[in-house]
Amino acid sequence: MAGASHYTPPMPAFDKPVKLLIVVAPYYKDIADDLVAGAKAMAEKAGATWDLVEVPGALEIPTAIRIAQQTSNFDGFVALGCVIRGETTHYDTVCNDSSRAITLLGLDGCCIGNGILTVENHAQAAVRAGEQDKGGGAAAAALHLVALSRKWSRRPEGIGFQPGSYRMADNTDGSNIA
Repeated sequence: MAGASHYTPPMPAFDKPVKLLIVVAPYYKDIADDLVAGAKAMAEKAGATWDLVEVPGALEIPTAIRIAQQTSNFDGFVALGCVIRGETTHYDTVCNDSSRAITLLGLDGCCIGNGILTVENHAQAAVRAGEQDKGGGAAAAALHLVALSRKWSRRPEGIGFQPGSYRMADNTDGSNIA
């Protein structure tokens, strides 16, 4: 429906710093640059810091995110790239497999915003990367998921068993050990 507005929830506030990893496949460099600019601007607006890495293509984005999730200290991830339909079924493979892998990462607890554009032509990509700010939208999605993850992972203080420090006497020489 032309002219329909889309609701976007307000950005969450964070009491601890947020660190995002932006992973981009810059195959279409002009589109990738616009996506990255939007993601960086959204991260900075929310007070988050970010690192940026480039990978060869959209299929490598989920793998790079998984490596970072397992080996680094990022709170959330932003997947950016563009796949434009060509003459072969490769388009379908890249779109479906990258999307599926990103979904699986999310279902495994990864706070990830998917900004991989899947379009028919370069003009559609330019609109989505530029005026529609899909890069900023992907960063916002990651930030919302980080906020939910932090909200739901908090444990009430003072409830349950709290191990204390105590000392035991060593029976052989009477000294205390911890």
